[in-house]
Amino acid sequence: MNDIYLMDRSRQRLTLEGVDYAAHDLPRLRAMAEERTDDFLRDLCLFLEDWFSDAPTLQVQTSGSTGTPKQLSVRKEQMMNSARITCEFLRLRPGDTALLCMPLRYIAGKMVVVRALVAGLNLILRTPSGHPLATDDDTPIRFAAMIPLQVDNSLRIPAERERLARIDTLIIGGGSIDADLERELREMPHAIYSTYGMTETLSHIALRRLNGPEASPFYHPFPTVKLSLSLEGTLVIDAPLVCDERLVTNDIAHIRPDGSFRIIGRKDNVINTGGVKVQIEEVEERLRPHLPTPFAITAISDRKFGEAVTLLVAASLSKAEKHLLLSGRNLPQLLEELLPKYQRPKHILYVKAIPQTGSGKTDRAACRTLAKECITKNNTDV
Repeated sequence: MNDIYLMDRSRQRLTLEGVDYAAHDLPRLRAMAEERTDDFLRDLCLFLEDWFSDAPTLQVQTSGSTGTPKQLSVRKEQMMNSARITCEFLRLRPGDTALLCMPLRYIAGKMVVVRALVAGLNLILRTPSGHPLATDDDTPIRFAAMIPLQVDNSLRIPAERERLARIDTLIIGGGSIDADLERELREMPHAIYSTYGMTETLSHIALRRLNGPEASPFYHPFPTVKLSLSLEGTLVIDAPLVCDERLVTNDIAHIRPDGSFRIIGRKDNVINTGGVKVQIEEVEERLRPHLPTPFAITAISDRKFGEAVTLLVAASLSKAEKHLLLSGRNLPQLLEELLPKYQRPKHILYVKAIPQTGSGKTDRAACRTLAKECITKNNTDV
């Protein structure tokens, strides 16, 4: 084990914007949060109090992207193992700056703090928002973790795009990265990775390089992780340093002989329509470059087909624009051109917004409920 990483919680200190705080300094940090009425700093204090307590475990919440969010009890030792694995792979060293710009109620934000504690990183705080780089502070950032929405938003503002390009190492997780975003990121000069993992694996267990000569469509697991497929073709993770038991995921995957893998979609995101299985993610990926408004593929019960593929479209467009999305074609024509017959939505429903979880992922369960409600209320199909 590399001794630059500190795995003894009693000796850890958090460097926050250049100032060191040990466990006994937390009252001072909390007083600062109260004085500034800074809710995010207050959240950080609460997490640190939990972290430095004698309890060997703490509670984390799943995102709920495919069902009801739930609380998990995880071992702090395993969180430190996860932090060390990432820091070693990315060659993060004491004094490196790390940007914390994600909520601390989910594992992604918590693990940024744990990496800072284990590796002695200098943590830079930005209240979570869609624009974490909208600041006059140009402190050089060695490492940052963001969700795709934050990255995409940053690319749209020239000053934020410039700050994004100066981040030495960026990891992106918490949602899928579409082809357009990935194409834009190829132009960035520093290392950018897509992550694969979940709350149960205490953040990621594999990375996929998005730019530079190492760019790949396949994720590469860390050396301590072993992968296999279940009988249903879903990914099975054996990562003893971060997870006590083998984890059978709902992610349908393809594993190559060298151990790298690609995620095809989630098992619970399969729509069985007339005996044909439609993977939601594949349909969305085909449509994403062509639909200029938020959307989601879901399903509703159907007497004839069992389930009917259904398209939810955020009603951010005028009625005329809904029927003239691209080059004078209406939406049904566009779907007919882009999708094979079995993947084409049998219902197109316009809704106020696409349901999302607290971590910014599409809330699949809520989408199904919303689609059912729309049909029940005789929402107009196109």
